[in-house]
Amino acid sequence: MTYREPARTAARRTRSLSSSSSAPVPALGITIYGCGPDEAVLFREMAPRFGVVPTITEAAATEATTELAWGNRCISVGHKTRLTDSTLLALSRVGVRYISTRSIGYNHLDVKYAESAGICVENVAYSPDSVADYTLMLILMAVRNAKSIIRRADVHDYRLSDTRGKELRDLTIGVVGTGRIGAAVMDRLRGFDCRVLAYDNHPLAAADYVPLDDLLQRSDIVTLHTPLNADTHHLLDRHRIEKMKHGAFIINTGRGPLLDTEALIPALESGRLGGAALDVLEGEEGIFYVDRREKPIESKQLLRLQELPNVLISPHIAYYTDHALSDTVENSIINCLTFESRNHHG
Repeated sequence: MTYREPARTAARRTRSLSSSSSAPVPALGITIYGCGPDEAVLFREMAPRFGVVPTITEAAATEATTELAWGNRCISVGHKTRLTDSTLLALSRVGVRYISTRSIGYNHLDVKYAESAGICVENVAYSPDSVADYTLMLILMAVRNAKSIIRRADVHDYRLSDTRGKELRDLTIGVVGTGRIGAAVMDRLRGFDCRVLAYDNHPLAAADYVPLDDLLQRSDIVTLHTPLNADTHHLLDRHRIEKMKHGAFIINTGRGPLLDTEALIPALESGRLGGAALDVLEGEEGIFYVDRREKPIESKQLLRLQELPNVLISPHIAYYTDHALSDTVENSIINCLTFESRNHHG
């Protein structure tokens, strides 16, 4: 996995590299797929500063849209739509050699297949504070029964809840995955004077690392920040959920399939778990980021979770801040420039 340096630092480095050469540098064409209106504004604003000519489309990268990349070796894609192997092959055939995905995770495309088709894939780094802040908000909302309180207040029922809230200083928080985001979450938790346990196959941060099963048995709240891959798919399955402390909470701002939803629902219904706050969900594709008010939702799991008073659902929005979006766009451009520079200089 390739993690880029922070956007501002990378931008300064890229500008200094380009300014050190007196020879004119031809404009680089980049096709931006799956580009929302807010991203498009930023790409149009930043591209001229980097000598880049963007081809911007809201359409996802598919076999039908590959002609939009014709003549551009570099493209940028979002995380909302999966890139199939046939699409990757089609992109390769029109000359694409580099994909910068505007996400930290790679689970929406097969990186090894892309490499076999002659395409290099890299992610972007953005401010970890966006997801870390949101995670803390979800933790606090979960332990203070915010969903039930707000729902009752909305119908003018202002009585005290039957369930009292919990204070973080009395709780143990288990952080699963201690990369940039997980480490930022731990930094914030220290300010609440709670006990923090950590689990990661490759410990990086200064933390109290314990085996995963130990963390699950001791934690009042478990928050997930590990990348999704074959080893972490259903990391919290039925067996591990059963090992969790009675009344514990699960927070997931990582990826939906880290958590086995079929095992989660009965644990919530029975009271085995105290609640969950989920910004990501298995099967979210085609539901999140779409206005479904007038369309039936086929996911029975999502509908059931939203019925439960102790479950908070948000539509994969933790990353979505001004700062993080700017970082994402800027680093996506820098990724493409860096690839071309490496290729040009051999």
